[in-house]
Amino acid sequence: MLKFLGLTLLAVMVASLPARAVTVGEDGLHKEDWFSMTFRDIKEDVADAKAAGKRLAIVFEQRGCIYCREMHEKILSDPEVRDYIKANFMVVQYNMFGDEEVTDLDGETLTEKSAARKWGYVFTPTIVFFPEEVTSDVPVSEAAVATMPGAFGKWTFLNMFRWVREKGYEGDEHFQTYHARIIQELRAAGRLGAEE
Repeated sequence: MLKFLGLTLLAVMVASLPARAVTVGEDGLHKEDWFSMTFRDIKEDVADAKAAGKRLAIVFEQRGCIYCREMHEKILSDPEVRDYIKANFMVVQYNMFGDEEVTDLDGETLTEKSAARKWGYVFTPTIVFFPEEVTSDVPVSEAAVATMPGAFGKWTFLNMFRWVREKGYEGDEHFQTYHARIIQELRAAGRLGAEE
């Protein structure tokens, strides 16, 4: 009985620990050691991701973004989420107000901040998903197969990555329908409570 109480107390203490601390770079953005460092040439990045058997996703973040911090500390720290994304996506981080050079799919050279404006991304975090191949010279905003603007919980976040990987955007099942179906399957399998 004492052993049971001790294990229960330990479990409660671990559950009450704060979320995983994440490294913050000099640019003020939270860093993941598995994010890819590239020259931010989108065509090259799409091709490199495909060569690795993955899909390209870029994530726009900004200094001081509490939702970005939560994404890193609560969502990307979850092994189920992190491991799925690492196995299936090449993720490149962009600073919403950064000055690093970016080459758009149409060949235009921009800064991160002018790219965000050109493509119409105003929320952080915003994750932009790309097709396996890019065959036309159009801006990123036209080539993207899906965009996830803002912060979401684990299942919406993970299900968007799964829907893109499964090419749900090519079929008749809208993401919201896909997401609702997966949530029902998780609930039926006992992985979710009735309130989730």
